[in-house]
Amino acid sequence: MSKPDFRSFPNVLIGAGTRVQDFCVLGEPAKGRGPGQDPLIIGPDGVIRSHTIIYAGSRIGARLQTGHSVLIREKTSIGDDCSIGTGSVVEFAVVIGDRVRLHSQCFVPEYSVLEDDCWLGPRVVLTNARFPTSRRAKHTLEGVRICHLARIGANATLLPGVVIGEGALVGAGAVVTRDVAQDTVVVGNPARPLGRVSELEDEGGLVYADAPGATIDAGYARTAR
Repeated sequence: MSKPDFRSFPNVLIGAGTRVQDFCVLGEPAKGRGPGQDPLIIGPDGVIRSHTIIYAGSRIGARLQTGHSVLIREKTSIGDDCSIGTGSVVEFAVVIGDRVRLHSQCFVPEYSVLEDDCWLGPRVVLTNARFPTSRRAKHTLEGVRICHLARIGANATLLPGVVIGEGALVGAGAVVTRDVAQDTVVVGNPARPLGRVSELEDEGGLVYADAPGATIDAGYARTAR
């Protein structure tokens, strides 16, 4: 019995050591483009798990890890050491930095920007259309920006154009309708400030790791005083 394999269109470059599992499609042409017309570049030492589809016209860095059934559309840039969880969708013209983590079933629409080291919990939804039924909806899309080291809790929804500041924390299930300042915790629907990330402490007095203005100590962060 022959082993199932993946499909790779022309003009796909896969870096050394990257493993591609069965039933993946690499270099799928975008609408109106022919096979091989746009390149797809995937860096070395990654793992592309089964049923993942990555469109032509994107550039992906080293050591990408995908879950199963991930979709990455065209004109997207993904940095090094990123992880995109099972069932997640990254639409076209998205910019993702280095060391970004998306858990399962996240949705990242067109023109979103995810800066280095940010983290999205399961089923996080970013949006980009303020008037989705308008005839001009496609001409007025405004992506979300998630800044360096920001964390987004499970099932949170971020409305079009919001900016999540550096090191901010969005609580699970929050609906974010406006910008969130750096180092700020927001919760609720609509999301409202609850405190500062750098002031969060566990029972041992250790604060939330990697908060702006904090220093790393044995894997934790202590606020600089």
